[in-house]
Amino acid sequence: MAAMNEATTLHCIFDPLCGWCYAAAPLVEAAREVPGLRVELHGGGMMTGANRRAITPQWRDYVLPHDRRIAELTGQPFGEAYFEGLLRDGTAVMDSEPPTTAILAAESLRAGGALDMAHRVQRAHYAEGRRIADAEVLQALAAELGFDAEAFAAAFARLSGEATAQHIEASRALLRRVGGQGFPTFVLARPDGGASRVDIGPWLGRPDAWKAQLASFAAPASTSSATPACGPDGCAI
Repeated sequence: MAAMNEATTLHCIFDPLCGWCYAAAPLVEAAREVPGLRVELHGGGMMTGANRRAITPQWRDYVLPHDRRIAELTGQPFGEAYFEGLLRDGTAVMDSEPPTTAILAAESLRAGGALDMAHRVQRAHYAEGRRIADAEVLQALAAELGFDAEAFAAAFARLSGEATAQHIEASRALLRRVGGQGFPTFVLARPDGGASRVDIGPWLGRPDAWKAQLASFAAPASTSSATPACGPDGCAI
């Protein structure tokens, strides 16, 4: 099986508070194990600015069927602290900006740190029912991942505000450019400059098969028999 060229990149446009992004997290983790494949995260700011929201009974009723479907389809864990704690806490605020900043801070301190932090904040939210919009929680998660407390706090402060806003805008511009309709959107960028939006629906809950399929691509799209087949709704691999 041929390894992918170093310049091949899987772009993942996501949000840490997006349930279907949590569903796809095992696919992201599997992709990072493919030799020669770079995985880049792009936080889209789903719940920022006017879209921040407090948790309400209506919100809980809205997300519960989706969460149960995700658990059934993928095996991703959802904890009682989330279902019966966080989703019943009317004082908790859903805000994507702080965890996105934490992801950027982690990457600035360690290669691969963005992926580590993204997975950790997702688990903290969905499995542990923690408030991932709180700086204290994010600092604690960073410590669990082995980041120096002072270095992480400094990086978080430096990347808060305008730097995070610019990252979110760039992510949204990428989403528009590739014709994505929401989160998560996956794009496979090849060494020849070509890019294909990837339909991950068939691969949810099948990370090993997904990993094997990604690893089967040869780098030059023009000579690869495994080039994704693309249509108006994206590309299936």
